[in-house]
Formats: sequence, structure tokens, C-alpha cells
Amino acid sequence: MRVEVEREEDGRWIAEVPALAGAMAYGATKEEAVAKVEALVLRVLADRIDHGEKAPELSQVFTVAA
Repeated sequence: MRVEVEREEDGRWIAEVPALAGAMAYGATKEEAVAKVEALVLRVLADRIDHGEKAPELSQVFTVAA
């Protein structure tokens, strides 16, 4: 998933994953913001799986051997 990063006027960094509505996180550094949004996205996808929803984004992360 693509992460977009931008620096706010107050100096904080914001990272967002446009493909997942509401997936955004702030950090004091660019790296911190990216790490936080990546963790958030993984939690959202795990929650979807736990509730029986599809998470097609994971098709590029996991493969199941036949």
C-alpha cells in the first residue's frame, strides 16, 4: 500500500494510506509517522480478518502453498 507523507505547518509529520479510509498518523519525524500508519493499517486489516471480512490487501503479503 502506498503511504503519502507530508509535513504540517507546526512541524509534525502526517502519514496517510489513501487506499484505507481514515488511515493516518502523526509523528515527530517522517519515519515515526510512517511506522505509526503502517502499524495502524496492519491492525485494521487484522481486525477485518478477525470479523470474517475480506482483506484483499494481504494478497501481496501472504501466499498460501497448495
